[in-house]
Amino acid sequence: MKKYKNKRSFNKNQQSFFFEDYLSTNQKFKKERNDLINEDRIYILFFSFFFLILIFSLKIIFVSFQSSNLSINKNYKYNFSPIRNDIVDRNGVLLSRNITAYHAAIKPNYIKDKKKFLVKIKLALPEIDSKNLIFNLNNKKYFYLKKRLTDTEKDKIWKLGEKGIIFEPFQTRVYPHSNLYSHIIGQTDYDNFGISGVENYYDNFLRNKKKFDKPLQLSLDTNIQYLIKNELEKALKIFKAEGAASLLMDSENGEVLSLVSLPDFNINKRINLTDKVYMNKITKGVFELGSIFKTFTVALALEKEIVEPETIINNITKSVKCSIHNISDIKQFPESMTVEDILVQSSNIGTIQIARKIGEEKYKKFLKDLNLFNIPKFELDEIGTPIPFNWNKCKLETVSFGHGITTTPLQAAAAYATLINGGKLILPTLEKNKNNDLNSRRIISEKTSIKLKKILRKVVTDKNGTASLADIYGYNVSGKTGTSQYYDDEDKNINTFISFFTASNKSYILLVMLDNPQIAENLIYDYRGLKIRGIRNEAGWNAVYSSGKIIEKIGPILAINNKEVPNQHVVKKTN
Repeated sequence: MKKYKNKRSFNKNQQSFFFEDYLSTNQKFKKERNDLINEDRIYILFFSFFFLILIFSLKIIFVSFQSSNLSINKNYKYNFSPIRNDIVDRNGVLLSRNITAYHAAIKPNYIKDKKKFLVKIKLALPEIDSKNLIFNLNNKKYFYLKKRLTDTEKDKIWKLGEKGIIFEPFQTRVYPHSNLYSHIIGQTDYDNFGISGVENYYDNFLRNKKKFDKPLQLSLDTNIQYLIKNELEKALKIFKAEGAASLLMDSENGEVLSLVSLPDFNINKRINLTDKVYMNKITKGVFELGSIFKTFTVALALEKEIVEPETIINNITKSVKCSIHNISDIKQFPESMTVEDILVQSSNIGTIQIARKIGEEKYKKFLKDLNLFNIPKFELDEIGTPIPFNWNKCKLETVSFGHGITTTPLQAAAAYATLINGGKLILPTLEKNKNNDLNSRRIISEKTSIKLKKILRKVVTDKNGTASLADIYGYNVSGKTGTSQYYDDEDKNINTFISFFTASNKSYILLVMLDNPQIAENLIYDYRGLKIRGIRNEAGWNAVYSSGKIIEKIGPILAINNKEVPNQHVVKKTN
């Protein structure tokens, strides 16, 4: 047998080490491949869950950007575009704006359990008429549950979770300050048309979308308005008055910074007010304002150089006979008084003597030039008309001290502004910067205006003056009181004080009027350094007192505003 040395023989059926190596490698590959497949499955599952979570998250974010608590029917696609422009005060504070509100409607076919639904609605809205609701649920396909929902009502209804409740969007007007401007801003109807106040007067402008680049800017100051209203509310309680009113006006341009009439009302609520106590007393009220007319008499006599402040007027008796009438003073004055003293101490007889020197025709023309007979021009439709009268016997005499003639407080304040600003005729306005370029005609000379201001200052500072309680340090307060009866009710008084004061060299007219005030028996006055109780129901003891409190509050604000904002941005606006 042949032998082979150093050689290894191979059987064809014998497994080589190569085969063994390949087998081992293949098994390892299969193991790695299986591991990869398992990892792929994990990745697929992970990304599947990730995308599902992402989709749900996006959906949640999308829903959250929708109305947070409303389900609006698809049939009512609504993109908010305001129908009316905003109204702001002189400092840009919002006074009126359109917002989205909702009606609640019902689709009975979507209500599964109507008895249960009825119980839910009664719990949410107890005022809903059950019988009417049952009838509508059984007989109508679509009806309104309630229109013009409040936010509280809307939330209550939405939380019921009923599929058959539909929320219809619409635009409504809201007034952030509610009662504060009720006699000025006014209201709109359900169709967003102005029906009263500024909303009505500027209706065309406020609805003109071409003008929406700037809001309607009024001359009013919200801070001042609030402070004055607060003091008047205190006066109502102290003097147990039936009402009160005030007007603050820039004496140079006629801009009204505040107009308050009490009682007021919430203009966000649509209620029908028929009681005349809610009338705008400043613009709509027509009153005999009493002795404030004595200022007009003296001003004209000075202007016509008939008298000077130091001119002596003789024969001042306690009463005079005029036709069949007997005119008297409430107290005895000296028989001879200067023109200045007649106005400072408020003598009726002395004023009559001055008026007779002027004559009826001149006096009548002067009052007409001051716009006291005309219907005042102002940015409200709620304007009163002075009661016409005939200039018969004694009319000159009675009108000279404010009896037998009516006017609105707005007209009286504007006339005073004309007399103390150098004689330039003032046209009151609610619109900021409207009168900046107005060329006013002159009613009296600047010389006469200066003389008159000195006299009116003494009404406050003189020991015999009638307005000492308004002598607030630092504001150079001047003015004239007026105590009169209602022209149609002699048992009621109207007590008025028209003052002017300065704040940082800028002059303001402040009119304060109390409707039928009473003696404040418990009030202790600081009267020229003495502590005394009120003893008379006259303007000097109530309207003057309230004016002093108002000036104390608003004076610093006006002074700061005048120093810090000498040239505010002008917003041009036309009607």
